[in-house]
Amino acid sequence: MAELLEGEELRDRLNHGKLPQRKAIDYAQQIVNGVAAAHGKGIVHRDLKPENLFITNDERVKILDFGIAKLSAATASTNPDISEDATRKVLTNPGIVMGTVGYMSPEQVRGESADHRSDIFSFGAILHEMLTGRRAFKRETMAETMTAILKEEPEELSASNPNINPALERIVNRCLEKKPERRFQSTQDLGFALDALSAPTSGSGAGMTMAATTAVAEVKASAWRARLPWIALAAVSVFAWD
Repeated sequence: MAELLEGEELRDRLNHGKLPQRKAIDYAQQIVNGVAAAHGKGIVHRDLKPENLFITNDERVKILDFGIAKLSAATASTNPDISEDATRKVLTNPGIVMGTVGYMSPEQVRGESADHRSDIFSFGAILHEMLTGRRAFKRETMAETMTAILKEEPEELSASNPNINPALERIVNRCLEKKPERRFQSTQDLGFALDALSAPTSGSGAGMTMAATTAVAEVKASAWRARLPWIALAAVSVFAWD
């Protein structure tokens, strides 16, 4: 049964310019949660873009259009009714570029196989746009845009907004790494890093907030809770000696 959605695409919001940092983080957390749920079922979206993100009237983000989504090899191999080769024949012919120019990962631009880390790159491009109001890799022509994705770095967030949270800028930059192995390796890790940005802190000043946020964003999701007391202690020490 189809769900009736009332609201607007994220693209409509972005047509009016960048979003407030707190709102961008809120939407980012919702997007990552949705993508993580798909990845948990072995599904790679492969066409994340503002046009496929719908904001409901009560500010919930819905991910739309899994039309070129790909079932991961691991999931296909555990389902006797699904052949990975068959899935690739339908969805991923080698050398064919699939996705939307401007939000593709470098591996998509090259027509290579794209896994869940490709979605993380596309998400990074979307988050960059939410924070700047400008597309990260948009150039005059499609060919120039694709070259920019492969070889150029997007504008630094702090260049247009000196008040940007440094930890948030590091998250965006890591998502937009050209090599998949240098990005977040899972949407779970990415989600923990985003959650740390809005984690409450007790009144110890801005110095402690930045240090704690930075440290938490770098740990792996599996060790996050176990290391948190040591992170907080280190942050307090840095603040005390500063």
